[in-house]
Amino acid sequence: MRILFIGDIMGSPGRKAVAAVLPLLRERCGGFDFVIANCENAAAGKGITRKIADELFGLGIDGMTSGNHIWDKPEGVAVLEEDHRIIRPANYPDECPGQGMAVLEKNGMRLAIANLQGRVFMPPIDCPFRKADALLAAAGQVPFLLDFHAEATSEKKALAHYLDGRAAVVIGTHTHVQTADEDILPGGTACITDAGMTGGHRSSIGMKMEGVLPKFLTGMPSRFEVSGEGLALNGVAVTLDDETGRAVDILRINEKLSH
Repeated sequence: MRILFIGDIMGSPGRKAVAAVLPLLRERCGGFDFVIANCENAAAGKGITRKIADELFGLGIDGMTSGNHIWDKPEGVAVLEEDHRIIRPANYPDECPGQGMAVLEKNGMRLAIANLQGRVFMPPIDCPFRKADALLAAAGQVPFLLDFHAEATSEKKALAHYLDGRAAVVIGTHTHVQTADEDILPGGTACITDAGMTGGHRSSIGMKMEGVLPKFLTGMPSRFEVSGEGLALNGVAVTLDDETGRAVDILRINEKLSH
């Protein structure tokens, strides 16, 4: 099984990058059985809408994970309830809209995708480690991919090792900065602490410097706008052994469109 995971899609520039790069990656890598993307920033940098979700599915994405910003647009909350291909962190309370795991089916193959949110340097939330155990039990024997949306690399690395041999893939998101630590752990779990960002990289994690710098210089509120400069798609391509469900290859992707 070949899986492509696309790092946090940042606004319309990120969607533009997906449209341009995804067909090239399919050709170069010999196709993908499943394409997964983090969509929490897809609508002008915060949240998701029905129109944008449909646009991304139309580009060939099969399922979407998210994170803390998925709640930022009221329309996006309704999308979570309507479309089970889009998931939110499972360790939010059960009363929250949407679900934290989905099982995708395509061409006779199945893939469980799940989402968790970290607790280090982030708002208090239920334990991602304990919730991961429950998600894995629910997935059963279906290959399991986890998007761990967290700030600290230490927490992401710890969860990957905790799930080694049980999850097929553990991918970190949230920081928008791709890490160079892709690995296959001894138990066969492919992992990276952050897949990076898809969008304008000549920026501060996707936002124009014109708004970010005054915030740092003065501490006063500043209007942030999504950057469209330095477009690139970040992510990872993972290959699983069809018999064992273990990862046999992980390739970090940083495909630039402009300089």
